[in-house]
Amino acid sequence: TNSWEEWDLSGQKLKSIPRNPLTHVRSVDLQRNRLKRVIGISRFSHLMELNLSRNKIMEFSQEMQNLHKLETLYMNQNNIRSIPEGIFPHLKNLKFLKLNSNRLAKLPSDINQCTSISHLDLSHNCLQDIQPLVGLPNLKELFVEKNQLTKLPSQLFQNDSCELTVCKAGGNPLRYPPEEVCAGGVMDIQSYFLQMEANPNTHSAWTVKTMFLGCSMAGKSTLCRSLREGKPVAVAMEDRTEGIEISQLYTQEVRFLFWDFAGQEEYYLTHHVFITPRALVILTIDLASYSTVDPHSFKDQLWFWINNIQLRVPNSVVLLVGTHCDQCIDQEEVMEKKKDIEEKVKAMLAHRRMVLKQQRNNLEENMDLSLFIDQADELDCLLEYNLKVLDLVTVDCTKSEDIEKLKSHILMCIQSEGVLLCSESILPKSYEEVEQAIHTLVALEEIPKHGIILLEELSDLILDHVELSRENLQSILRFLLRYMHRIGVIIWYEDIGVLSDRVFIQPSFLISMFKTIVRHDLIQQLEGVSRELLMQEGALVKQKFTWVDDLKCKGVLHNAAIRILVRREIEKLAVDDDDLVIEVVGTKREEGVILTLLQHFEVCLPTIDGNLLDPQAPEFIPGKQKWGSVKEAKRDPDGACLFPIYLKDDSIVCHKWGEDKQDDIRVHVYFLPEIPHGFFHRVIIKTCSLYPSHWVGREQCLLCCVNRLAVVRQKNKDGDPFIEIRCRRPEKNEEFRQLWDLILAVMSKLFVLSRQWPGLTQQVHTPCPERDCPHYFTWRDLQELNNIDFYNL
Repeated sequence: TNSWEEWDLSGQKLKSIPRNPLTHVRSVDLQRNRLKRVIGISRFSHLMELNLSRNKIMEFSQEMQNLHKLETLYMNQNNIRSIPEGIFPHLKNLKFLKLNSNRLAKLPSDINQCTSISHLDLSHNCLQDIQPLVGLPNLKELFVEKNQLTKLPSQLFQNDSCELTVCKAGGNPLRYPPEEVCAGGVMDIQSYFLQMEANPNTHSAWTVKTMFLGCSMAGKSTLCRSLREGKPVAVAMEDRTEGIEISQLYTQEVRFLFWDFAGQEEYYLTHHVFITPRALVILTIDLASYSTVDPHSFKDQLWFWINNIQLRVPNSVVLLVGTHCDQCIDQEEVMEKKKDIEEKVKAMLAHRRMVLKQQRNNLEENMDLSLFIDQADELDCLLEYNLKVLDLVTVDCTKSEDIEKLKSHILMCIQSEGVLLCSESILPKSYEEVEQAIHTLVALEEIPKHGIILLEELSDLILDHVELSRENLQSILRFLLRYMHRIGVIIWYEDIGVLSDRVFIQPSFLISMFKTIVRHDLIQQLEGVSRELLMQEGALVKQKFTWVDDLKCKGVLHNAAIRILVRREIEKLAVDDDDLVIEVVGTKREEGVILTLLQHFEVCLPTIDGNLLDPQAPEFIPGKQKWGSVKEAKRDPDGACLFPIYLKDDSIVCHKWGEDKQDDIRVHVYFLPEIPHGFFHRVIIKTCSLYPSHWVGREQCLLCCVNRLAVVRQKNKDGDPFIEIRCRRPEKNEEFRQLWDLILAVMSKLFVLSRQWPGLTQQVHTPCPERDCPHYFTWRDLQELNNIDFYNL
């Protein structure tokens, strides 16, 4: 579009700015081109808005200083490494500047002379210092996420001159202030610096969340308990971990928070809830059973775990520990297996990197990159992650000297990998006093044994132990709860509205509740429910038989059964609190904490009262009010929940769908490097929550929207796992729009879910409908299609 006001040259594959007499334009859009340098831009001296994003620009042109009227500048998603001095003092009218997703290592010292800037985005760069920003008088919104910052300048947040209303700094190894303070926003950051000034503290607190992962019976619990006790501790078969066990170990240098994760497959579905970044992962391998010649041995004991760690927390530090050395024939066998494991892990990581690079090259060489910028950026981001797998340490858990040697080795790893683990924070004394007050309240049993307490009630109790105003305490407490949640001391679901007003001071209690429902022997547990427990729920023995049958055949667990199982677990823990039972398990009228969490984390799908949907709705599009959507329907607390993990087959879906047809519309979503374990079960739950009419199997589900069917499947072809969305081709062309809406609604859920795995990227193909044709259409960046906002559907 050419006019005296705007000049749109976006997506034209331009390698240079064209010469044109339209030098009086006020807006030029050059995004999604192939520009490496910006030459000739000074001709446009009347420019007020310039978009140079999504190019290949390597340097910030000196010509920019001549754009005196410029107010808005987009230079995000390029390859800019530095900005020369002397440019920003000339841009006196610049208010909006996006430089995110470049390779900036430092800022020019005179950027603070660009005095009109109110919005500045520097996220996704390589900055270690933002001190030059001090002195920007009108800065209101600052974004510096995902750089290499260890501290923020306190002068930016001084109350008398601070105009900032938004500051986002997540994804940095921040110590001063810690990231959890920044998550609370500008006011919490200001409070932190005021507290540091009033209560200075040079002490750095080292706390490391340590997660023990590995196959069942690999020796995780033995290792964890032996390290904690400082001597060999034998763990009997019947005493193995169910769900997750939490314990602490204090050394002179570090406080360890041990999280021992069960190795049985049934527990994997809830593990992702508690596996967090910036933790040390100890991956245990049973060397006695490990085979150097059987490829399944490496895949089961190492590849599976390292791959899932890489997908979920891709910047982690993993320490390999070989156990059961005493059961190997001799030391030669131990060393042979150690060498084999280390070589295969190194090859595995190198292969993943090679695949990502090749995928990136394919986008650039074979296609119009301007249409695939988002996918290229995702691959670039994955290549920047660095999962660090340390050499394997062999341990004989029957020897005290081996336990002590391992403890010393772990301490050495923490000291050398401290930045990656981000375990050190500089805190004001007042923050430490509040944390100590919480521990004191637990010790004095002023907080209930189960540890569930309302946030307001916790604040009142803390105020009795510290000399702080309620306002200051609120800011400090929000930080501490985020920080203690991240390192695993407590659990606070700040982002779950209905649970944000309460804190779980004892995570082990909540985990005990989880494992009553998600466990390897759930059917046996249900069969063992006594008549007395049934009577408390007002249920009959014959109803129990129905519950068992529904779980075996349909993967459905009745809410009444959930309440009984959880109530029995609470009684085992000797907690005598009727109100707690109601809060945790719920009633026939209202969901409890457990059902809320299981549904929030996509472990199960609640039943819906379909009668509340509007059968007269003129259209059926998710997110539109006239849909009469599931959002308006009420869950039935006295109903049941579907747990896809307990389903045995896909027979009901196959029966309803019938045979595939050659002209079916197909969309294949490939997740690179592969589909995470348990991902598809969450896909089922997310997609079925869109449509009340659905049928579910173990590896596929069928959705119904106004008589249109879509089957969603997990498949594997030629070693490439993908998720297929398949629909019947409509007879009339005007029906394609509604079918397209259905496909996009399902894909929106897929991509929202994939964000929970930062090490994951996607490709979308539509295969040719002709029989045996190998060709396919590759989708461009999804958010460009029809200007659809996928994340708000």
